[in-house]
Amino acid sequence: MYPDLSYIAHALFGTEPDNWLAIFKTFGFFLAISFLVSAALYYWELKRKAREGVFRPTKVKVVEGKPPSALEVVSNALLGLILVGKGAYAAQHMEEFQSDAAMVLFSLSKMHWPAAAVGALLLGGLGWWESWRKRKSVPIEVEKEIWPHDRISEITIWAAVGGIVGAKVFDLFDNWKAFLNDPMDSLFSGGGLAFYGGLILGFVAVVIYLQRLKIPFLHAADAAAPALAAGYAVGRIGCQLSGDGDWGIVNQVPKPKWLNWLPDSWWASTYPHHVLNTPYTDPVSSIRIEDCSWRYCMELSMPVFPTPLYETLIMTVVFLILWSLRKHLRIPGMLFFLYLALAAQERFWIEKIRVNVHHNLWGMSLSQAEIISSILFIISIIGMIAVWLLHRRQKRLSCATL
Repeated sequence: MYPDLSYIAHALFGTEPDNWLAIFKTFGFFLAISFLVSAALYYWELKRKAREGVFRPTKVKVVEGKPPSALEVVSNALLGLILVGKGAYAAQHMEEFQSDAAMVLFSLSKMHWPAAAVGALLLGGLGWWESWRKRKSVPIEVEKEIWPHDRISEITIWAAVGGIVGAKVFDLFDNWKAFLNDPMDSLFSGGGLAFYGGLILGFVAVVIYLQRLKIPFLHAADAAAPALAAGYAVGRIGCQLSGDGDWGIVNQVPKPKWLNWLPDSWWASTYPHHVLNTPYTDPVSSIRIEDCSWRYCMELSMPVFPTPLYETLIMTVVFLILWSLRKHLRIPGMLFFLYLALAAQERFWIEKIRVNVHHNLWGMSLSQAEIISSILFIISIIGMIAVWLLHRRQKRLSCATL
């Protein structure tokens, strides 16, 4: 496994692990890539729908040539304070930063304050000077047309913030005792993210944003469907490569002969050098790798199903299905509810071989993801029926007016 990019560099180029690349954690790296992939696909689909006449631009008045506002100067100064202050602290405490970058970044006490003050003055001053240099003696008000795809950066930020908060909050429900024992570590650790929490709150955040701008929701949701599937597939690569504990149950069944062409680790894996780096892992304990002198030297004592790998493969197929259907399903909202149905089914069945916290519900032992998957599948069926009926009704009304 590759807990950080130094281990990936070791596998590719033979360099020693635990070097400066260790500050870039594999899971976080692929999480960032997943957001970029989703944003790019969403942008292309929104732009395609705009060309087809589905969306209309909104006219926005912008004042050019204004002198810098106090808020712009303060925001630039705050950015400089964080970047330079945290950067200087990380440079002086590289071991601590490599070990737990998230804790260093989010801690208020772990800051090089003299460097932070210099950074605030520099970036705040540069921002003020740049804005002042571009000012005009008489500010000009111009009107611009803004399309939905022009707002992709704002949509991505809303989705990312809502998604990360939701993923963390939903994970806390499954690990409440751990949160009570160490709230700071639970909140700011790089792990512990529940997919459905991210999907739900990220979805709610984007819906609120779309409603504020009066962007047609069903068309925007259809454009998002392939992007969501692709982003999830890429994100699970990070789980697999880092060995973040998001694996399956113990698998000691011999690999079927018809799967001999697959690598053994695709059937069962002990996740050597996993990022958890502790003997206390679920479903089995971890043991130290013999003769290992690196920072991450643990592997599972028994092989398990590599479920993140399976999810990547399945969701890649889901993405290809949605991508091939996106121009053919003409009923607004149908593609999105199809994505919801496929994603819910994928997660429900993968939970059968996946390690997770289970809850007793109506006499059944179900994981949080199984419960939410079942609800989302029902919603998807109701949604597909509803948009089909709405489409038929609108079609009849349009025919009646001819």
